[in-house]
Amino acid sequence: MRHTLENVVATFSIVARDPETGELGVAVQSKFLAVGAVVPWARGGVGAIATQSWANTSFGPKGLQMLEDGLSAQETLERLLAEDEGREYRQVGIVDSRGGSATFTGKECFPWAGGVSGPNYACQGNILVNKETVTEMERVFLESKGDLATRLLLALDAAGEAGGDSRGKQSAAILVVKCGGGYGGFNDRYVDLRVDDHPDPIKELIRLHKLYRLYFYKTDPSRLVKVEGDVMLEIIAALTKLGYYSGQPVSDWSPELQDALMRYYLTENFDERIAEEGYIDGEVLDFMRKQVRD
Repeated sequence: MRHTLENVVATFSIVARDPETGELGVAVQSKFLAVGAVVPWARGGVGAIATQSWANTSFGPKGLQMLEDGLSAQETLERLLAEDEGREYRQVGIVDSRGGSATFTGKECFPWAGGVSGPNYACQGNILVNKETVTEMERVFLESKGDLATRLLLALDAAGEAGGDSRGKQSAAILVVKCGGGYGGFNDRYVDLRVDDHPDPIKELIRLHKLYRLYFYKTDPSRLVKVEGDVMLEIIAALTKLGYYSGQPVSDWSPELQDALMRYYLTENFDERIAEEGYIDGEVLDFMRKQVRD
């Protein structure tokens, strides 16, 4: 089996599960165009897989089916490798829905290559500057706080800062799934972001995730703001300046004001943050204030 550096998916990735929410995900960076189209695979309530080095992309759908059929991460890994003649060129990380994990680095992967795993996570990489790329990824993931996507990105960023891909940077991606977590609750793709070609792909991916949080994360109940008094006057002034409201200032909530605010929500793509009548999401209010200032 003949391979060259031109067709290897030289990569570092982390596969993980949040035991509190059940979210599963993969974050990856590589000196490879559009790595998000090759490496990350995940299914809500089932598991997550990263397939890299000379990536066997059949490991994604096959492995997820094995996990759904009840095999553990380790059992799935063993079966995938047993069926693959090119196993020694592969690198794989798997986490199952119970938090079981497994990582594999074939003997023919270019150095530095290796991985570490523990309950709810697996980190791996090949053609890396150093081992610390993987061990820092592990450390930061275990020590960080926040939702799974945030922790995955912090770990990926730390890995890049610790050494990263010895060939450089090009693309990065994050995929996080949970049952019903997609837009409108119709699928499991909770976070699905890719940077296909960029001089600093991890930083760009982090920037995109911040925007994604703003537009698509659900409202934090603690940040709901009642629309009354000075807040109401502020919102009326903002909606007037932005062209959504043309009525007179009012002291009580009105259908006209509700209609203007709804048009603002939908025009600005805050579909997932529409609050009940008489309230506004604090994140949306902050965004509105910034629009008016700018």
